[in-house]
Amino acid sequence: MARHWIATDFGDLDVLRLVDYDAPAPGPGEVTIAVRAAGVNPADYKHIRSARAPGAEELPIPIGYEVAGVVTALGSADDGEGTTRIGSGDVAVGDEVIAFRVAGGYASELTVPARDVFTKPAALPFPEAANLLLAGATAAEMLHVTGVAAGETILVHGASGAVGVSVLQQARRIGARAIGTASRSSFEVVEQFGGIPVEYGGGLADRVRDAAPAGIDAALDCVGTDEAVDVSLELVADRSRIVTIVAGQRAQSDGFRIIGGAMPDSKRFRDEVRADLVRLAGEGALVVPMARTYPLDEAVTALEYVRSGHPGGKVALIP
Repeated sequence: MARHWIATDFGDLDVLRLVDYDAPAPGPGEVTIAVRAAGVNPADYKHIRSARAPGAEELPIPIGYEVAGVVTALGSADDGEGTTRIGSGDVAVGDEVIAFRVAGGYASELTVPARDVFTKPAALPFPEAANLLLAGATAAEMLHVTGVAAGETILVHGASGAVGVSVLQQARRIGARAIGTASRSSFEVVEQFGGIPVEYGGGLADRVRDAAPAGIDAALDCVGTDEAVDVSLELVADRSRIVTIVAGQRAQSDGFRIIGGAMPDSKRFRDEVRADLVRLAGEGALVVPMARTYPLDEAVTALEYVRSGHPGGKVALIP
């Protein structure tokens, strides 16, 4: 008997329950995965804070978007013939894999569409693998929609967080220079991943100007504070080159971009970039810093830790 976490209602973390369930047998184009680690993200608790449009989502809701584990069963190929193929090619029972944009990752076992599954690089530990793709795909899209190119200088708000760290690494591969806002205690993290740290707080715009006297070409906001938005608007004239993943109301009122996994364009891009991110991680070119792991039973504690805002790395649940 498998176990998974579900939300029995919309609200805070007290609506979450760990229950026994039978993972369905894989149908055509599906695989079943024994979960070795599940990624824990702010999106997991934001998902259940309030109901969507009537009928858009039925309760109970399985929680978790990304996992790493071992294939235990295969459905038939989509056409009923041949070999089941995952997002990165053929797969066999016993293969180690990563799955992202799945429903119900906080589980000991789950069945998912094969297209959302990718071969896990052997050198990438399960907890890191389970936290690679949500943050990595978000960071990749931020760089994509702002058109960041080699030789440019960007401002990354919240550069020491999970998305910010991935932005720094991917910007460095592009050949862009990144100025990253962070608390002074996190400067070492920003520097480790190729950014130039500046401390947030009063006078931020002037400190950024000192760090980038030739100017800022694009601003990528991973925190959503008014300070981050105001400084971005002050330093970047072209509002199409400012993007946020948090400050939706400010984006609407001030005319810059917001992206999110539920948006059709975002979903399409993030699906397309998954295989490249897995390849980069396998090459050691994309690192996932870890903060803690928790047993699957302690998902609520793990979410409280992530929600504290200062985990200092990614968090995984270990069934």
